[in-house]
Amino acid sequence: MLDKLKEQINTVFVGKENVVDDVLICLLAGGHVLLEDVPGVGKTTLAKVLARLIGADFGRIQFTPDTLPSDVTGTSVYNAKTGDFEYREGAIMHNFILADEINRTTPKTQSSMLEAMAEGQVSVDGIIRKLPDLFMVIATQNPIEFLGTYPLPEASLDRFMMRLSIGYPEKESEVRLTKNILENQNVDEITPILTTDDMIRLKSEVAKVHVSDAVLGYIRDISDLTRKEENFVMGVSPRATIFMAKAAQARAYMLNRDFVKPDDVKAIVVNTLHHRVALTSEAKIRREDTDSILRGLMLKAKVPIE
Repeated sequence: MLDKLKEQINTVFVGKENVVDDVLICLLAGGHVLLEDVPGVGKTTLAKVLARLIGADFGRIQFTPDTLPSDVTGTSVYNAKTGDFEYREGAIMHNFILADEINRTTPKTQSSMLEAMAEGQVSVDGIIRKLPDLFMVIATQNPIEFLGTYPLPEASLDRFMMRLSIGYPEKESEVRLTKNILENQNVDEITPILTTDDMIRLKSEVAKVHVSDAVLGYIRDISDLTRKEENFVMGVSPRATIFMAKAAQARAYMLNRDFVKPDDVKAIVVNTLHHRVALTSEAKIRREDTDSILRGLMLKAKVPIE
């Protein structure tokens, strides 16, 4: 089922198989994704295709400076006929949410996403309302524009399992993509091949993938090394350790294994930790690279032999 899903996504979202794999890892592990890239590389297309193929509800929030928290979570509206306040759903009440240009809205509105992403619920007028069982946020932000933007604080960034960059396509992929558009390929006409119940079942199977104590210790050692790294202002939180373990489970499952190997951990470390650490001023002056430092920390951690 997953192989067929990947194949169908890659026919529309051309030339970025590694990005598709990472997004599916986050979906299976119950995480959320931050896509940070220049405009026009297919971030919206990827989110819409994934939702369509699973037959899930898709909602899009175009964040702007005047977007209100109630636009996201919903609000209570007075009904003159009944004399009661009725809840009107916000844009968050879907299976898949594309939070487009999330760094263009104010911190107050950004924070309205936190409860939904961490706990799968929203609180409106003191009443807790559950989100769908299958729920995923795919947020986007433009890394090169700073005018009129509000950088995501660490608490918000920590809610995302992975931060991914799509990048420009290769020549053959870009030609194929352009040809698909010229032939009027319509994302909205894609036929679902899975259901939300199928995906919920797959997620439950991923949660059963075995992670040995030795591998958990390896994951924790990597987290601890980030906390001792002199080039970082601070290390990663325990949530990062949990997310690494869950992402490694999902990768093992996608490779038809029911147990996690150290290689699964190595494959997801950079994308899982990059946005959770910040370089010191001295490291920025020396133009240190965060990804290179994280790869070096993986080499320092003792790999378990099982």
